[in-house]
Amino acid sequence: MSILVTGGARSGKSGFAERLTLSLAEQAVYVATAQAFDDEMKARIALHRRQRGENGGQWETLEEPHELSGVLDRLSGGKAVLVDCLTLWLSNVLLAVESEPDRQERVEQEIARLEDSVSSFQGTLVLVTNEVGDGIVPEYALGRLYRDLAGRMNARLAARCQQVFLVTAGIPIELKSREYKL
Repeated sequence: MSILVTGGARSGKSGFAERLTLSLAEQAVYVATAQAFDDEMKARIALHRRQRGENGGQWETLEEPHELSGVLDRLSGGKAVLVDCLTLWLSNVLLAVESEPDRQERVEQEIARLEDSVSSFQGTLVLVTNEVGDGIVPEYALGRLYRDLAGRMNARLAARCQQVFLVTAGIPIELKSREYKL
């Protein structure tokens, strides 16, 4: 079963996703996509590592900022997997090809690879992503491209997942069961 958890920044989506994953499996692999480019992010990552370590060894952590599809393909059929977060992964991929003329196509290819990996994943997979389309329109082209790619990625993955949760103010709402179908 694949599950997508989305929401705004600091909405409680990661905490919910962690609790959900451990409610479905006694042990799980935590795939972290963040990169520590500054002291504040280094401190956040260290805090998250400590918090996962306090859960009695229920988490095995893998840090993978770029090759998420390959990691999911290797982990398929094993322990439950939590990926946190897809929008950080997307920014990593986009920034890696930022100066290339075909950057949008290259990122869309990586999103397609991720979609294939999610579709073929065997076992429990929980994906955390940010809902970035509810904010203001970015004033610069790279920001608009990122927002558009994130929105399309989230929609494509939501279509592949059996459950989709929106977390707002710490309250998760399951969306697929409420989906209006034409």
